[in-house]
Amino acid sequence: MKISNTIKLATLALTLGLTTSSFAQDGAMEMKKDKKMMKKEKMMMETKMVGGAEMYPNKNIIENAVNSKDHTTLVAAVKAAELVETLKGEGPFTVFAPTNEAFEKLPKGTVETLLMAENKAKLQSILTYHVVAGKVSAMDLMKMIKDGNGKAEITTVNGGTLTAMLKGKKVQLKDAAGNISTVTIADVNQSNGIIHVIDAVVLPGM
Repeated sequence: MKISNTIKLATLALTLGLTTSSFAQDGAMEMKKDKKMMKKEKMMMETKMVGGAEMYPNKNIIENAVNSKDHTTLVAAVKAAELVETLKGEGPFTVFAPTNEAFEKLPKGTVETLLMAENKAKLQSILTYHVVAGKVSAMDLMKMIKDGNGKAEITTVNGGTLTAMLKGKKVQLKDAAGNISTVTIADVNQSNGIIHVIDAVVLPGM
């Protein structure tokens, strides 16, 4: 009788021990998830400086972009291409935003030609090649690159493809012509998506 009781008590103790351990593990995992979620939410609420202006996560892509002194050419191009209302829309969108200096790297006269009314379709094609449907963070890009063994194919709103890769800790994009641009400021959160500032204009196959 005593042996039977002893076995029962030992079994109960073991069960309680395993249950407690399971609860502890589940609790630790939940805490880890909560911390990760809090970190992500904090990043989404952070304002970043772009072109001397604060980019507010509660404003849309256009509302923020117009305040960046480094993106006046991009804003002018978006207006000329009649894409303002689109980028003010619900989205979400991921925009790879070339700086003024990035546009200056293009052959002389290219920007002026693209801004002409008769070239609106071509300008729209180039600008939508810088936009991806959905919100793709730098972390998402890095995971895609890792999963793709060093490269990730990204389909743009234009219908063309960009190839994302890593150089050190920076994300780079290769366009259809083989030109490379580098993300200089990542994860600029917007109310309708996210912006990654890039140092070169990417061009679709023409």
